[in-house]
Amino acid sequence: MVMLTGDDLNSLGINIRGEGIRISDKASLYGPERIFVGANTRIDDFCVISAGLGGITLGSFVHIAVGCALIGEGEIILEDFSGLSGRVSVYSSSDDYSGLSLTNPTVPGKFRKVDSRPVRIGRHVIVGAGAVILPGVNIGAGAAVGALSLVTRDVPPGVIVAGSPARPISKRSANVFVLEKQLQDDGFV
Repeated sequence: MVMLTGDDLNSLGINIRGEGIRISDKASLYGPERIFVGANTRIDDFCVISAGLGGITLGSFVHIAVGCALIGEGEIILEDFSGLSGRVSVYSSSDDYSGLSLTNPTVPGKFRKVDSRPVRIGRHVIVGAGAVILPGVNIGAGAAVGALSLVTRDVPPGVIVAGSPARPISKRSANVFVLEKQLQDDGFV
């Protein structure tokens, strides 16, 4: 995997906030002037990061694995230490499926009805492979989303959800916050 250099990222217009940022040259970045990336963040091959008017903000120590998609007009935020496993899709916009309007971006806006709402993925959230997160969802700090889950509603902090639609299945250990403090004490943050 070849990573873009700092000069490459600057020439694209991506807003860099720190050192150690690694973005694959095989990632597709749309609306780069609305993409903000924190320190020690990595975006792997074949990801689509498409920032609409709301922008996309990635905190520090964020990992976006192979084949993920972050797409939509609404704001998308991944807070520090969050991670998306392979093929996760995060949508901050969705067409109306009722049949009362036309769909897809090739149709003029006056004939469409699009639901655009922010998506927030909190600190230390992990999202399993193939999960889909829809507009308006807030995943609380320390929560986890199981692989292949469909997240249509908010997830409380520290809760593990799974399924389609995603439902709570257990609590997650808060030890990640203790380990973050140790990382800070060791000078890595």
